[in-house]
Amino acid sequence: MNTQAMDKELGSENTWVQFNSFSYWGTDFGAARLPGRRQFLNPILAGFYPDPSICRVGEDYYLVNSSFSYFPGIPIFHSKDMVNWAQLGCVLDRPSQFSTLRPGDVSRGIYAATIRHHRGLFYVITTLVNGGENFFVTAENPAGPWSEPNWLPQVEGIDPSLFFDDDEHAYIVHCAPPPNNHAIYSGHRTIRIQEFDPTAGRAKGEQRILIDGGADISKQPIWIEGPHLFKRNGRYYLIAAEGGTGEAHSEVVFQADSVWGPFRPFAGNPILTQRHLPDTRPMPITCAGHADFVQTPGGEWWAVFLACRPYERNCYNTGRETFLLPVRWENDWPIILKGDEIVPRIAERPGLPSQPAAKVALNGSFSWTDNFDGNRLDLRWHFLRPPVGRWHSLGHGPGSLLIAPRSVALSSYGNPSFIGCRQQHANFTASVEITVNPKTARCDAGLVAFQNETHYLLLGIRVEGGGVNEVFLERISSGADRGDAASAPRILAAAPLPQGAERIALKIGSTGLPYSFYYGIDRGEFKPLIENVDGSILSTKIAGGFQGVMLGMFARRKALPPRTPQ
Repeated sequence: MNTQAMDKELGSENTWVQFNSFSYWGTDFGAARLPGRRQFLNPILAGFYPDPSICRVGEDYYLVNSSFSYFPGIPIFHSKDMVNWAQLGCVLDRPSQFSTLRPGDVSRGIYAATIRHHRGLFYVITTLVNGGENFFVTAENPAGPWSEPNWLPQVEGIDPSLFFDDDEHAYIVHCAPPPNNHAIYSGHRTIRIQEFDPTAGRAKGEQRILIDGGADISKQPIWIEGPHLFKRNGRYYLIAAEGGTGEAHSEVVFQADSVWGPFRPFAGNPILTQRHLPDTRPMPITCAGHADFVQTPGGEWWAVFLACRPYERNCYNTGRETFLLPVRWENDWPIILKGDEIVPRIAERPGLPSQPAAKVALNGSFSWTDNFDGNRLDLRWHFLRPPVGRWHSLGHGPGSLLIAPRSVALSSYGNPSFIGCRQQHANFTASVEITVNPKTARCDAGLVAFQNETHYLLLGIRVEGGGVNEVFLERISSGADRGDAASAPRILAAAPLPQGAERIALKIGSTGLPYSFYYGIDRGEFKPLIENVDGSILSTKIAGGFQGVMLGMFARRKALPPRTPQ
């Protein structure tokens, strides 16, 4: 290993930790059987892939998701059959595109993005919460490069969406507070429309309220958001999420003869929800809503939407995932599900030519290993906020991802030395192998299951005195129900490690609620450090927020102890 090259890039040889490999294995027990040749498995994107938006260009389909405070932001996928998806990259892959992001928790950042295509140009429009609000970016190639943000100061609120009409007019619809912020009830929001000038890259003209409150304001519906506008047979349709992102989540639809309204709610609303179904149903899918529609060349209509797969008590650690279902039309109204219809795990495929399965599996049961033998990180990996400085490095030989420990905590609103990927199954294991450098400065390093700044589990090793001396499990779970002070770390277990150990392997495994933690020394067998730890602290239900668990590698510098007075 070229230590001079490492010193030049990361500072000096005692400021890095070497991760040799990362392995992930996940099993999907939710489907009673495997899908047949003309079927597919839901979700199509497993794990933390919320707020999907989709568009078609010819025979190609493109899909984007929210990414909140993770960098790079807004993953973008391509498919020809809407079942097998391959990630092209991320729309926001340069720190300059996040330059206005202010400090805030992980649930700030990039909210619901919409992707559209018009006259040879791709548009992605979204909201940067805590950072300038609404903007759009463009690209001729969906794989990038994408432009710097074009800010839309005239568009307040969140969840903007673009609609290009067939008369060459374009519009932005978005969620905004009631006029003068005069809410009739908590969660009262509106959907508004404003004309968009693609040439000038700005909103123009008057802004009009299309929907006030929701499908029936007398019932005080909360959080009408995620709007999308489209046209069919000369009529305009507005679909939107309603009910919040939890178990009451739903999708509703409105119809109008003019793009400016008035929009009439469908008498059969909602057109998608699971909130009325019994909690006792086996392997439930919950929180369904926030849909976007696409039409195939053959005239079929399909919807992508978010939903969740809880392991119990509506606890899910995998976040909100992307599902796919057909849209059927009844009396000129679109319906995804109605009555007691459940979101199926296995459904009939779209009437499109099938394509080979993607090289990188995104749903079902799968496993993968990254040996860090390239010169750039795999698309699976993300940082918590854009990197500040150069604190990681590849290319120093196979099996060498170097991470410099810094004094930035996972509980902070900064950019810690953390590189993570999604937990995509309730039943999973994740493991890393670390080479211990005897010259490494005093630090902690290891494998973390991170939900947010106040809820994570860190399986780490402690490097001190020229070697590694113990393995430990640290928990942060803010809240009086856990008996912890807010954001106070607690060591749940620790074990000494032998002097001279050179390679330490760490492993986290879960079957839903319980998480277990293991370690191995110099490629020996794994030993349990502690088993059956309550993993529900990582669930959205307890931790809050909008994202799912990220699993990854972490290093932090330990402050030296004060000197003893002589």
